[in-house]
Amino acid sequence: MYVLLYILVGLVVVMGILSLIAPKTYDVFRTVEIERPKTEVFNYLKSLKKMDEWSPWAKKDPNMEKKFTGTDGTVGAVSYWNGNKEVGAGEQEIKKIFDGERIESELRFLKPFKSTSDCYFNIEDAGNGKTTVVWGFTGANKFPMTILSLFKSMDAMVGKDFEEGLTNLKAVLEKQ
Repeated sequence: MYVLLYILVGLVVVMGILSLIAPKTYDVFRTVEIERPKTEVFNYLKSLKKMDEWSPWAKKDPNMEKKFTGTDGTVGAVSYWNGNKEVGAGEQEIKKIFDGERIESELRFLKPFKSTSDCYFNIEDAGNGKTTVVWGFTGANKFPMTILSLFKSMDAMVGKDFEEGLTNLKAVLEKQ
């Protein structure tokens, strides 16, 4: 009986120490240069509906349920999705738009687990009709994700999806 108690206390102590040293926040971002003028890229990225044209998650579940509320491309517009295990369910709401420069959204994941993160696009003129886009995702790790992040970072979990998405975005915009 005492052995079981020592094991439980030991596990609690180890979990406590791991949660103290684990990263509390994450910031995943990727960058791409697109051969299109900044205004065109910015106006395209404001549209939540157009995300399905380049989003890696839209490809993972082409049959996912989608709903939109508000005026697309404006603050307060919301995109809701409910898909398979790979994409889960959630919603994205445009929170701030800095005209021509930055778009900020809040991502509210509902399945497979609840969490909230911030998403952003920074759009910069790269000269000669080219535009640099930074797509980022930030948030706070909550227990038990703090401990899990010691073994697999958020960057490792979604970084490749961001790379694929930006490659798709570049291809879509450069075809126009």
